[in-house]
Amino acid sequence: MYSCGPTVYDYFHIGNARTFLVSDIIRRYLEYKGYEVQFVQNLTDIDDKIIRKANEQGIESSELSRKYIDAYFIDAEGLGMRMANVHPCATDHITEIIDLIQNLIDKGYAYESQGDVYYRVTRFDGYGKLSNRNLEDLLTGARVEINEKKEDPRDFDLWKAAKPGEPWWESPWGEGRPGWHIECSAMVMKHLGHTIDIHAGGQDLLFPHHENEIAQSEAVTGKPFANYWVHTAFLRIDGNRMGKSEGNFIFIRDALSEYNAETVRHFLLSAHYRHPLDYNSKSLSESASAIRRLQTCLDRIRPFELSLDENQSIDSNMTNAISQMEIKFEQAMDNDFNTASAMGSVYTFVGYLNRRLQEASSLESQNTNEIGFGQAYRTLTKICQVLGIYNPQQSLTNNDSLVEGLMNLVLELRQSARQQKDWATADQIRDQLTQIGIELNDSKSGTNWSISN
Repeated sequence: MYSCGPTVYDYFHIGNARTFLVSDIIRRYLEYKGYEVQFVQNLTDIDDKIIRKANEQGIESSELSRKYIDAYFIDAEGLGMRMANVHPCATDHITEIIDLIQNLIDKGYAYESQGDVYYRVTRFDGYGKLSNRNLEDLLTGARVEINEKKEDPRDFDLWKAAKPGEPWWESPWGEGRPGWHIECSAMVMKHLGHTIDIHAGGQDLLFPHHENEIAQSEAVTGKPFANYWVHTAFLRIDGNRMGKSEGNFIFIRDALSEYNAETVRHFLLSAHYRHPLDYNSKSLSESASAIRRLQTCLDRIRPFELSLDENQSIDSNMTNAISQMEIKFEQAMDNDFNTASAMGSVYTFVGYLNRRLQEASSLESQNTNEIGFGQAYRTLTKICQVLGIYNPQQSLTNNDSLVEGLMNLVLELRQSARQQKDWATADQIRDQLTQIGIELNDSKSGTNWSISN
């Protein structure tokens, strides 16, 4: 599986994050289903935007790209995304890129012109098959650049002759640097082979980037380049596409300063990846509320998992509910990775668990393990970890640590009152906590607290 990663000239925004997150989820789900996934996500570290910004700041392009590569990994980790098996950089694959270009020239698919090398789009019979475009229509397209060095205005660059103030590498055609499209073809072939199972990226990459990748790669190998393509739709804000060129973007690091990673992930997964999604504070608040509801439920049943007896029989209704959640979750994900529907199965089950917890509060504590809360916790967390919307090991912030310490003190005082049979004080503590939105749950393993919705 190959995913087009960031062009590292700035921090990535929440619209980029949606595209990256879709690949993260697909990888997690395939592993959940038992596949071994070799996942490659590239880093474009040489590009017109990188060169322009580096020149503006008076630094080398490599210095600028390294700064934002480091920032990418920090922000990606903050969003709970796992690193790829390989994160290749374009500038580390110049030899492979040059060899691929030379191969295309030898086969008649490319030609050199005054130090530049171009791809002959008319030479490749299948050009346009991914984006459903034909060559005649491209003649009038806005993306076609008139260039006297080209045989055909639709031809695209594979190698760019060096210009003053730009980084360059030696090549058979003189000093220069690679074009954008050839980089991905070279890195795919280097790390994954001639045909890959899944190629992912944003909707904006469908044409010309992915179309050109197919033309370059299949011209050399004679084999299909990718079996499946995953193109994530745009994130919108105020009805317009979010993007740096539009100037209406929100860096992911700024979003994570206001909302936790699980909330942001929940929001980005709340619509099918092929459908546009609108960014607004109302949607984020709704996601925050949903995550609190999920967290509260899981925190309440977590103690039962810690004391789970594998040989213990559990309530048949709970067994059926767990099974139905798993079935519906997998049906949704098997249907083109429909995360919105998949999360619906999670929250339906959470509603069921909350009802069972309410019923269990009137039972004798020694009977509650037989209901099956421990098994429910284990299964639900496994599914939530596919989506990345629950992390029981998440480290506490300083404020969370303070609240945790204060609540431990309050619970100790309440427990002391109960041991002394001072039920009035114990009930008063519980009732006053309830009034400020904190629920207590007494069980055989102790008292847990959670923030209610």
